[in-house]
Amino acid sequence: MAPISTPQTPFGRVLTAMVTPFTADGALDLDGAQRLAVHLVDAGNDGLVVNGTTGESPTTSDAEKDQLVRAVLEAVGDRAHVVAGVGTNDTRHSIELARTAERTGAHGLLAVTPYYNKPPQEGLLRHFGAIADSTELPVMLYDIPGRSGVPIDTETLVRLAEHPRIVANKDAKGDLGRSSWAIAQSGLAWYSGDDMLNLPLLSVGAVGFVSVVGHVVTPELRALIEAHLGGDVQKATEIHQKLLPVFTGMFRTQGVITAKAALTLQGLPAGPLRLPLVELTAQETAQLKIDLAAGGVQL
Repeated sequence: MAPISTPQTPFGRVLTAMVTPFTADGALDLDGAQRLAVHLVDAGNDGLVVNGTTGESPTTSDAEKDQLVRAVLEAVGDRAHVVAGVGTNDTRHSIELARTAERTGAHGLLAVTPYYNKPPQEGLLRHFGAIADSTELPVMLYDIPGRSGVPIDTETLVRLAEHPRIVANKDAKGDLGRSSWAIAQSGLAWYSGDDMLNLPLLSVGAVGFVSVVGHVVTPELRALIEAHLGGDVQKATEIHQKLLPVFTGMFRTQGVITAKAALTLQGLPAGPLRLPLVELTAQETAQLKIDLAAGGVQL
C-alpha cells in the first residue's frame, strides 16, 4: 500500500531525487540502492524519485530501471512514496516505461519535458496527456527548460491540470514570477526542483521539494519546511541561509557527480558514474568538502 498522501501533498513534502548506485565495474548495485533508500527515508524523506536525471536515467536500460524500482519498493515502499521517472523524448517509450512502473508497483510517475526535439506547447499537451492516460498512477510533471530546451507555459500547465491524474509539477524553471502565476492558476501541487529556490518557492505556494541536496541534508530540509508551515519565517530563513554553501557546492558542476561524491565521502552507496559523466577531480573534491562543511554536513 502506498504511503498516505493528500490532494495538497500527493507525494509528501520532502523527496530526494535518488542517485543510482553502481558497482565498481559499472553494473547496477541493487543492494546499495536498497541501503541508500533506507538511509534516505530514515533521514526524513517522504518519498524518493528513482530513474530521474539524478538517477542517470539517460544511461540506464529499461530493464535496469524496472529492477531499481522493484528494489526500492521492496526496501521502503511501505514507508515512502516511490516515484518512477518515465520521461523521455519519445512518447511511446515513456508510455511503455509508465506501464511497466505501474505493473511493478510504483506509487507515482515523474515525466520530464521532452528534450532535444523541442516540441511546441500542443505537443507537450498531447505527450503528457498520453502518459497520464496510459496508467492509473498520479503524474508529476517536470518543467526544466535549461535541460529540455522548452518551458511548459503557464497556459499549458493550466490545461494539463484538468487531467485527473496530472496532480503535481516539479519546478526547475527558475522564474518565481511565472511560477507564482502557474501555482495560482493551475492548482497543481508544486514541488521545488531547484534547491536554491526551495524557500522562495514555498513563499509563493509550493508544498515541498524534489531535492538533490536531500542526499546529505534531509533533516535540515524537513526542519525548513516545518518552520515555514508553522509560520516561523525567521527560523526558515536561518536554515535556508545555513544551507547556502551546500546548495552552491552541490551544483558547482553537474548534480549527479557531486551527489555521488558526497555520498562516497560519507561512506554511503553511490559508486562510479557512467559516461559521459565523469568523477570530480581532486581539486573539485576538496572544494566540495569545504562547501559541505560550511553548511554543517558531517563527513
